[in-house]
Amino acid sequence: MPSASQSVTQSVTVIGLGPMGQAMAAAYLDRGYEVTLWNRTPSRADALVARGATLADSPQQAVIANELVVLSLIDYDAMYGVLEQAKESLAGRVFVNLSSDTPEKAKAGAHWITELGGTHLTGGVLAPPPLIGTPEASTFYSGPRAAYDTHRAALEVITGKSDYRGDDPGLAALMYQLNMVIFWPAMIAYWQAVAVAAAHGITAAEIAPYAAENFAGMGHFIDFYAPRIDANNHAGDVDRTSMGLASMEHVVHTAADAGVDTAFPEAVRDVFRRVVDAGHGADSFSRAVEVMRKGASATTV
Repeated sequence: MPSASQSVTQSVTVIGLGPMGQAMAAAYLDRGYEVTLWNRTPSRADALVARGATLADSPQQAVIANELVVLSLIDYDAMYGVLEQAKESLAGRVFVNLSSDTPEKAKAGAHWITELGGTHLTGGVLAPPPLIGTPEASTFYSGPRAAYDTHRAALEVITGKSDYRGDDPGLAALMYQLNMVIFWPAMIAYWQAVAVAAAHGITAAEIAPYAAENFAGMGHFIDFYAPRIDANNHAGDVDRTSMGLASMEHVVHTAADAGVDTAFPEAVRDVFRRVVDAGHGADSFSRAVEVMRKGASATTV
C-alpha cells in the first residue's frame, strides 16, 4: 500500500505544452509514467508522443484520462478557456495549477473548480524548464492538504522539492509572486549592466563571474536586513539612504554617458529620492520598504 506521501497513480495528464509543460511531461515520461497530453497547438506534442505519450483530442478527453491533471498555462484566464470545454468532467479530478497569476485569481480559480466537484492545488514553480525534473527545482503548493499528501510523490517528479504553504489556495501564488518581484528586476539589472559594459567594449561573458558573485553575496544583505526590518529598525549605522541616492545618480549618469537607456536605474534612484525627500536621508535605505508599503503618494514614512 502506498504511504500518504506517495502518489496513488503512475499516470498523469499535462495540459499546456509551452517550454515548461513540455519539460514536465518529459520528466514524467523519464520516470515511467503514462502521460496524456493536450495543447491548443497539437504539434507541440509530437516529440513527447514519439516517446510514448498520448495526445488527447480534446480537453475533456485529457481530463477524463487521469485523476491527476497538471495545468501549465500562461494564466488563469487560459485555464478557464481550456477547462470550460470539460467542465462536466472535472468532478473527482485533482487539478495542480502551475500557471502563474495573482493570489486572488488563484482563489477564484480554486473556487470555480471546487464548485464543479474537482480539487484544486495551486503551485508556483521556482525553476526554468531545463531544471524541471532535477533536485534543483522547487515548487510552492497550497490547497487541500489531503490532495497534496496523496499526490506529493508525483508532484516531486517534476520539481524535486515541494513547499506546502497551507490550505489557502492564494498562498502558493503569493509566495511565487514574491519571488518574481525579486527575480525579474534582478535580471533586468544584469541586462542593464551588460548593456553598459557592451557600450565600453566589454562582453557579457567577461562580466558574468562578477555578476554571479554579486548575486551570491545578496544572501548576506538579506540575512542582515530582514530582522532589522521586522523590528522597524532603519538606523543609519551601516548605510545611509543619502549615500545610496548619490550612488544611484552615478549609475544613471554612467549609463547616460554610454548612450544606454536609463529608465531602469532612474526608477531605482527615484525610490531613494523619495526616502530622502521624506526626511530620512540619514536612515538606512531599508526605509524604502516603508515608502513602498505606503505607496507612491506617501509624503512621510
